[in-house]
Amino acid sequence: MAICKVFHNYCKENAITLTEKNFTLSYDTDIPRQTGLSGSSAIVCAALNCLLDFYDVRHLIKVEVRPGLVLAAENELGIVAGLQDRVAQVYGGLVYMDFSKENMDKLGHGVYEPLDMNLLRPLHLIYAENPSDSGKVHSQVRQRWLNGEEFIVSSMKEVANLAKEGRKALEENDKSKLAALMNRNFDLRMSMFGDAALGDLNIKMVEVARKVCAKIYRKWRSCCGILSPWEFSRKTSKGRM
Repeated sequence: MAICKVFHNYCKENAITLTEKNFTLSYDTDIPRQTGLSGSSAIVCAALNCLLDFYDVRHLIKVEVRPGLVLAAENELGIVAGLQDRVAQVYGGLVYMDFSKENMDKLGHGVYEPLDMNLLRPLHLIYAENPSDSGKVHSQVRQRWLNGEEFIVSSMKEVANLAKEGRKALEENDKSKLAALMNRNFDLRMSMFGDAALGDLNIKMVEVARKVCAKIYRKWRSCCGILSPWEFSRKTSKGRM
C-alpha cells in the first residue's frame, strides 16, 4: 500500500491524471529473505512497474525519478536504505551511478548511466541463510554520516571514487584492477560497519571465498565474486567451495 500512496501523491503533485479503475495487487518472490539481496525493495519496484503499466503513465514518469519513489515507499514503512539498489532494480543490468552532492542538489537524484553488460565477467553469488535487519545496520552509519563524522565521510568518498575507477577498469578490460577495487570496497565497508554488524558467519563466507582466489564484493548478507572458470573447477573439485 505504501507504493500506491507514494505513486498517487506523485501523480497528483505533477498533474498526471489517473483513470478511475480498480485493481488487485499480489506478489510472489524467489529472492531469499533478508540475505542482503534487496528483496523488499524488489517487491516495491515490481509493484511500481505494475502501476505504471496499469494506468499507462510509464512515459510520464521519468526513469531516473522512479528509484526515489521506491525509496520513498520504503521510508513510509520505516525502512532505512539508500538509492543504489533501487536504481539497479529500476534500470536493470549494469549501471554506473553518480550521487555527487551537486547532482543531488540540482536534480533531486543521481546521474545514472547504463553500461554494456558484456563488460562484466560472469559473477558467482554466495549468501548465508541467517536473516537479519539490514536497516538497523545502515541506520547507524547513516546517522554518523549526517553527524559529519570525518572517518565515515572520508570513507564514503573513497567508496564513490572506487566506482569511478571500477568503471574505467571495466571499459579497459582490466580484470585484476577491478578485482582489487572490489576487495578494497569490502574492506572499507567492513571498517565502517564493523565486524559485529556484519556477523562472524558473513565475514567467514568472504574469507573462504578469498582463500580460493575469488575477488569479493560484500553486500551485508551476500557477496559477488569474480573467479576464473578453471579456478572454480579446480577448487570445487577439491571440495573447498
